[in-house]
This record gives sequence, structure tokens and C-alpha cells, in this order.
Amino acid sequence: MDKQVYQEFNQTIYRQQLANGLKVQLLPMAGYHKTYAILTTDFGSIDNHFIPYQQDEAIKVPDGVAHFLEHKMFEKEDHDAFDLFGKLGADSNAFTSFTQTSYLFSTTSNLHANLDVLLDFVQDPYFTAQTVKKEQGIIGQEIQMYDDDPGWRLYLGILGNLYPKDPMRIDIAGTVDSISQITPEILMASYQTFYQPSNMNLFLVGQLDPEETMAWIEQNQAQKTFPPAEVPRRLFSLNDPTAHDVIPFRSLTMDIVRPKVVVGLRGTKHFDDGRQRLHYKLAIDLLLDVLFDDTSDNYLRLYNNETLDDSFSYNFEMQRGFHFAYFSSDTNQLERFADEVIAILESADQQIEAARTRFEGIKNAELGRLIGLLDSPEAIANRYAGDLFAGASLMDEIQLLKSITIDDLYQVANEFITSQGISVYQVVPQHQ
Repeated sequence: MDKQVYQEFNQTIYRQQLANGLKVQLLPMAGYHKTYAILTTDFGSIDNHFIPYQQDEAIKVPDGVAHFLEHKMFEKEDHDAFDLFGKLGADSNAFTSFTQTSYLFSTTSNLHANLDVLLDFVQDPYFTAQTVKKEQGIIGQEIQMYDDDPGWRLYLGILGNLYPKDPMRIDIAGTVDSISQITPEILMASYQTFYQPSNMNLFLVGQLDPEETMAWIEQNQAQKTFPPAEVPRRLFSLNDPTAHDVIPFRSLTMDIVRPKVVVGLRGTKHFDDGRQRLHYKLAIDLLLDVLFDDTSDNYLRLYNNETLDDSFSYNFEMQRGFHFAYFSSDTNQLERFADEVIAILESADQQIEAARTRFEGIKNAELGRLIGLLDSPEAIANRYAGDLFAGASLMDEIQLLKSITIDDLYQVANEFITSQGISVYQVVPQHQ
């Protein structure tokens, strides 16, 4: 078992790749009563076109399969995994993103028994036509509920503008029509392809003995027989890597009181190295803080002239194969908001220079936020993005963030901000 010591934080991460390929990381935290575990497979909603395990012909599965699988994994022939966790005193959940599916629990007792439940239910699929049909109704209602959420429609709308011919434009849960096409055979083909132990990682943080816990995990896995590992053959690729397919503007009418608007910015830079990718992400996060955080001149000016209000937010997302930023607010000045945000982005070099004296303060504030997350086992484990950032932990993020200079912001601004990558999406009231 390898270990990485972070003397600055008085923490040690223990790592081991098991014989079946499962990657395990353990972070014991002295003085904590809770342990948090998260088991992740590198399979998300955009992975809908692939060559199935031990086959030669490519298939394209309906939108929503990864999320559907997440729901179905808990249900077995004679029990539900949620009930087993409950009996052992653990809280459990799961979630699906564009590129990953994760299963998790937190507990203050029965750690090893809960670990068995987690590993056993995820590694023992059970699908029947009857249970699939029942789940189609449940997820269909969930999709319809989100269809009525103007905030979610705003987010999906800008993704549809930024990636008009790519799977990111589709709700992670799919559509009512697409999930109606899901069958047990499709679920099993997807499961066998992407739920191989070699395509998964397990991260535990909190009260644990690393030697005992790793031995328990090894014993659990040694009792099971897995087919030979095979690297998943995904066929995802961006329709236009240069982002010239971005739709500049669209709007949606809904039964709402106040208009909503979002400006999206799609990045085009490609990375072969995970640490370079993480450096880029951290520098972009700092860049957006320089341009738009609530201490900036830009924010205060736009707040004072009522172009935006305290609903304003901005975010940068980087996932496997794509990355983008978005800036949104409720506002009665839709066009002015969009014009102002775009003008700030397009004058980024001047904005950075004007904020030179603020830079260290902004970086220290971000460092403080990340250091604060070290008190949360959930935050430490959930931020781990596997191969995307070359296995970097939260402690690695903090150390890398310290090295970023204001000159890095000029570089990433020039790499990230392009005119063809900018788009606007509105959700407006029916009477407007």
C-alpha cells in the first residue's frame, strides 16, 4: 500500500490498486467520528456511444442510461440496498453527472459492514423487464418535475447553445421518450462495459484504520470473480472542437414572474496531462473571481445600477472532454446584463491589470475556502475527480493553487475566452 504524506496538513492518503483493477484511497482523520465512502465509476450521461464489453460492433444507447442504472443498482430481487444501509445506521445516496456515477454512504458505526453493502450491491446487477418498467415511470416523473424548474431549464438551455450537437445538451436523466426505450439488455451491456472494477475508484475519508480497512476491502473483492478487464471503448467526440457550432442566442417562454438570463462561455483548449488540466481549472476559477466576485468593481457597478441582484452567480465546470463557464442572474435588464458580462470577458486583460493589487487577496480567499473544506470528509472525497486531474487530492489542489500567479491569469484568459465560444440564453415570462 502506497502512502502520500502531506506534512503541511498533517494528513496521509493511503493508495492501492487491487488485483482486479479497483483503485482505493483511504484518508484517516484523527478525532472524527464519521466516515464517508464514495464508489465512482467513470461512466456518465455523455457515454451513450460505445463498443460493448468483449464485442466488436458499436452501439448507441438511449439518453439517460447512466442515471437509470444509478437508480436500478439499489434494487435487488429480494431487498433494497437503502434498507441494508439503514439497518446498519448509515445514510446512503448516489448521483450521476455527465461523466461519472457515484454511490456513497456516511456512518459513525459498522464501517466494514457498510463497505460490504456498498461493494456488493454495486457489483451485483439485477434487472428485469418489470422493474425497468416501474423505474421508467418514476424517472419520467422526475424529468417532468425538472422540466417545470426555470433554473434547470436555463442551465440546460445554455448547454444546448454551447454544445448544440453533443450529448451535454440533453438532461442527464434523459427524456421521457428516451428512457421508454431502455431495456434490461441495454442496462446490462452498459453495466458490463463501464462497471468493471478497473474503471472504478473507492475513496474513504474519516474515522478508519487504513491497514484494517484496506484488508477488509481486499477480502471482499477476493471473494468475487470478475471477467477480464477491458478498457471501455468510448466513441464520444465533440461535434466541433473549435466551438464554431455554438448557437449565439436562444430564449424560452415560461410561466414565471421575473426573467432569467445566462451568458455561457465554452472553452476549446485540449489537455493531455491531468495536472496541467487542474492548474488551468484553478487559474480560471481565480480569473472569474477577479472579474466577477462580489468585491469587484464590476459586480458593485452592475448591482448598483440594478443590472443584476443577489441571485447572480458564476461557475466554471471542467469534465472529461469539455469545459465551460456560465454567468446568470434574475434581471429585468436582460440585454444589458448579457452585454455587460460579454464586455467584461472580452476586456479580460485590462480587467486583470486593474485588479493587480487585489490578486493576492482574491487568491488567499480561495485558499481559505479550500482549506476550510479539509474539515469535511464529504468535500474531500467528492472533489476527487480521478484520472481527470491525475489523481490529485484536495491537498494537491491547495498546493497547486499557491503556485498560481497573476501572469497565469493572462494566459488562461487568452486561451479560454473566444468570441465564437460565447452564447446567451434567456427564460422570459409569458407576458413579456
